[in-house]
Amino acid sequence: MKFFEAQDNAKRATRWLIVVYILATALIVAGVTFVVGVVLFSSDQGEMLNPAVLGPIAILSTLLIVGATVYKTVALSGGGGQVASSMGGTLVPTNVTDPLRRRLRNVVEEMAIASGVPVPEIYVMESESGINAFAAGFTPGDAAVAVTRGTLELLNREELQGVIAHEFSHILNGDMRLNIRMMGVLFGIMVLGMIGRTILRVTRRRGLISGSSSRGRDGGGIVLIGLALAILGWIGVFFARLIKAAVSRQREYLADASAVQFTRQTDGIANALKKIGGYEHHSYIENADPEEVSHMLFAGGAARFTALFATHPPLAKRIRALDPSFEESDYPQIASNHVGDEQADSQVSAFDTRTSEFSGHESAKIEGNIVDSVGQPTPEHVGYAGRLRRSIPAALYDAAHSPSGAYLLTLALVIDEPYADRQISIIEGQLGESRAALVREYFEELQNIGAGFRLPLLEIAFPELKQRPAPKLEFLMDLIRRLVEFDGQIDLREFCYYRILVRHLEQAINPTAQQKGNRVSKSAARQAAVDIIRIVADQGHDDPASSDAAFNEGISKFGEWAAIGREPVPAAQTVERLGEALDILGKINSAGRQSMLQAVTATITHDGEVTATEAELLRAVCASLDCPLPPLLATV
Repeated sequence: MKFFEAQDNAKRATRWLIVVYILATALIVAGVTFVVGVVLFSSDQGEMLNPAVLGPIAILSTLLIVGATVYKTVALSGGGGQVASSMGGTLVPTNVTDPLRRRLRNVVEEMAIASGVPVPEIYVMESESGINAFAAGFTPGDAAVAVTRGTLELLNREELQGVIAHEFSHILNGDMRLNIRMMGVLFGIMVLGMIGRTILRVTRRRGLISGSSSRGRDGGGIVLIGLALAILGWIGVFFARLIKAAVSRQREYLADASAVQFTRQTDGIANALKKIGGYEHHSYIENADPEEVSHMLFAGGAARFTALFATHPPLAKRIRALDPSFEESDYPQIASNHVGDEQADSQVSAFDTRTSEFSGHESAKIEGNIVDSVGQPTPEHVGYAGRLRRSIPAALYDAAHSPSGAYLLTLALVIDEPYADRQISIIEGQLGESRAALVREYFEELQNIGAGFRLPLLEIAFPELKQRPAPKLEFLMDLIRRLVEFDGQIDLREFCYYRILVRHLEQAINPTAQQKGNRVSKSAARQAAVDIIRIVADQGHDDPASSDAAFNEGISKFGEWAAIGREPVPAAQTVERLGEALDILGKINSAGRQSMLQAVTATITHDGEVTATEAELLRAVCASLDCPLPPLLATV
């Protein structure tokens, strides 16, 4: 499934989720109101259908359900890391030395570089011995990937890569935001059942139903209400499980298929699923409640769901979709004390060896449809990411994994060689002499490697940046803005880097910010689109004739819709107009974003080559439109 189709499907699922939520809420409220009416009628306290009594009950019940949904949604607004922590996850530090956790980090980093997204936070659920994993978050900028200790210890690198590729499919296809919304919705429609069960426990403990006194009669009414709420709560449970099953099952098949597409081998994810079937703890979550997160897990978190309510297809069916010859008698027998395979440690050490086999290219001939690669990394991208990661100089690689080094490396990445001394002087005035000296060291190291390393280094450093408080991140963004504006103007390379960094950091600071939807006029969107195509065409060509030809190639993708404003954008206004245009286009819908990227890529590839500046400009456009773009690969 293509990226934009997956995004549209996620939005349709969200709309159905709202419809079912309203239906479930209406049924539960009607049931509660009816029960209260029966209790009041049986106790001679009024008419059963007295609207003066039942109306407020219905309103209060509705407010309680909606309030619980809002409360849960707000509680999850911290993003994927908060969900992982609530499930007992422990954050894996960026500078981890444990071989298995290091292998996990390597795999996640390579998949992030291959996908064109920031490296997510990584968690291990240390108390869970089953084989399972999940991805959570509202956007790639606040995403987290969590695996159980069983996944870490029982899977080899190939199998682990298959599981992580499966989870990245959920990150790239917009499933994560839907999953978190579902957690809030499902909590709301199940809250009355939870209250009913609490009432029953309290009344049983306090013995309110004993005797024949008025206290006993009142206690009997309370018990009846509690029992009714507990029973009605099963309406919520029914709808909750039905929603999760309907939304999740097909997406799991798609994520399995995407994992194969990303890695071009079925053995990894298929063997991981086979190990789940043959392992005594299977994929069960035992030390946290799997009910809330069952729809976002790699495999079923509990054994109690029937086929109707299962959030995942049957394990054997998933395996046969990958390996048609599989029989259930083929499940391997995995003991609980099994730790990886005999090659695990050698795989970790061999795959983490620094090499110099890769250098970032300045330009490349591009084949294939770039837009089709959005959200769809290929095995070539994954291989590229592995080579690039292993080729990063040790000093820069270590800095990207260091709490203080990541911060300073981010500054070094934006320094422009002709103005390096003056920019580092600004840093010294803000951070001190010793930190400025480290920035200079990182900058000098960066001069020895290709431009293709810059954005991957930022993606690798991102988890450490995210750990800093919001005020420090805002200070960082302001300092970088000062560095790129110090000479009174911002060149396009600086702007692209700044735009990508700020977009990701804004998502980390405020994961729930809504920046999409049709909230912009057609005329504003049209002018913004034309401005971007004009700027892209001018940046990739030195002579007006070639620039006009590239512009016409790109603008033709819009048809008559964009037949305006063909005059060049003044050089002095390039960065300002580009920023304004991207802000406007960040609000358009999925179809508009797809058309925009088709036009931009047609403009860039008009001459058959993509320069480093054009590649970064394309990435800045994609980041602003929340379209994760894998690295552009050279074919020469």
